[in-house]
Amino acid sequence: MSSVSFEAQRAALADVVAIPVTPFAADGSVDTAAHRALLRRLLDGGITTLTPNGNTGEFYALTPEERRLVAETTADEAGDRAVILAGVGHDLPTAIGSARHARDLGARMVMVHQPVHPYVSAAGWVDYHRAIAEAVPELGVVPYIRNAQLPGARLTELADHCPNVVGVKYAVPDAARFAAFARDAGLDRFVWVAGLAEPYAPSYFSAGATGFTSGLVNVAPAVSRNMLDALRAGDYPAAMKVWEQIRRFEELRAAQGSANNVTVVKEALAALGLCRRDVRPPSRPLPEDERAEVAAIAAGWSI
Repeated sequence: MSSVSFEAQRAALADVVAIPVTPFAADGSVDTAAHRALLRRLLDGGITTLTPNGNTGEFYALTPEERRLVAETTADEAGDRAVILAGVGHDLPTAIGSARHARDLGARMVMVHQPVHPYVSAAGWVDYHRAIAEAVPELGVVPYIRNAQLPGARLTELADHCPNVVGVKYAVPDAARFAAFARDAGLDRFVWVAGLAEPYAPSYFSAGATGFTSGLVNVAPAVSRNMLDALRAGDYPAAMKVWEQIRRFEELRAAQGSANNVTVVKEALAALGLCRRDVRPPSRPLPEDERAEVAAIAAGWSI
């Protein structure tokens, strides 16, 4: 492991980490042509870190074959223009198989989705991530943490076994807890990614994050880049101006326990003529009377 440097991966995490949508065709299948066009739009918009098979990509609603297709299409379209951080998860053999598949496609990192299991022990969390990280020692590994009970010391324990654990996507909606977790785990040891996107980016950056995830970036890459530029400059008033600009859009996504998180993004893309609005259960398209508001927001950004 000592011969492997992860500087490029660390740099890619300290950025806008885009979570592309997975567009669907009229027959319900993955619309590969629309997917490629949306990926090109992100790349042309200056986005250099892509997470295929993230939650905004409806990871849990895709079949294993579709997840492979999404990863393959993303890697092919990105080429050397972006670093791929592929989402993996489910049972351990599936997660390891997906990680190796991503590696073979040229991905530089994997993001490990929070284990979906009613009984997650902190020690078992370490075991799960360790098995994945040890299976792909040449890839950077980024745990996606949504569990507020997980102590920072467990991340330290994981990284002591697996030096390829180089970053963390932290998605517990509590800035004080994030600040404490990062310091307990090792603030300078990992790249900290604000995993709850633009609404939380300013507060998490103030506590040590240097990158943030984004679903909004699918709609308006320039808006996300503007926030990153402000945060990198330490210009919090400028960052909060962007925050105000995106506030309503993100409130619509977060409402009712984030029921319409992906729905609102796809609705905005549909309003711009970029893909169909279709999402899969357990998500659902927006009702007709709520579509106009999303379309108006998206139109304002597309100028």
